[in-house]
Amino acid sequence: MAPPVLPTSAVDVSRVRVRLIGADERREWDRLMRAHHYLGLTALVGRSLRYVAEVDGLWLALVGWASAALKCASRDRWIGWSPTLQWQRLNLIANNSRFLLLPGERVPNLASRILGLTLARLSADWQAVHGHRLLLAETFIDPSRFRGTCYRAANWIDVSTCLLSTGSDQILGLNGMAKPD
Repeated sequence: MAPPVLPTSAVDVSRVRVRLIGADERREWDRLMRAHHYLGLTALVGRSLRYVAEVDGLWLALVGWASAALKCASRDRWIGWSPTLQWQRLNLIANNSRFLLLPGERVPNLASRILGLTLARLSADWQAVHGHRLLLAETFIDPSRFRGTCYRAANWIDVSTCLLSTGSDQILGLNGMAKPD
């Protein structure tokens, strides 16, 4: 049975909570992502985590994290790692591969609140599930469809084709404005 989705007009963003989904919620998370995200969903590449943002158990948004892109010139230049270090440390980067506000009315500040809450717990959750913490988070947006406003509002910083953030727990968020090169 599908989890109830809260009418977004009733949302107080200060009450939003983000949590990892349970194993019994995976099928519904995947179904909603396939049905409502403009890229759909085939799989999250490599290691992954799936989150739900909710109020009182009612789902508002889905957030998917996966292994980092193997190459992203602007990210790699910004970090400044040698090619050897880059290869050794790529597992310390996670990619925000899917972010979906479920259908409903727009709520001011909801998207940036969800991104901030997710980033604040991402490294600890990654360690609990995958055995190590993260140093950096990245994502890529399609500038023909989105401006990246919610990422900037969540303190991600632009680095050429990417945005970076000094997120909680010393994770830096990297938001790519184009496909990795």
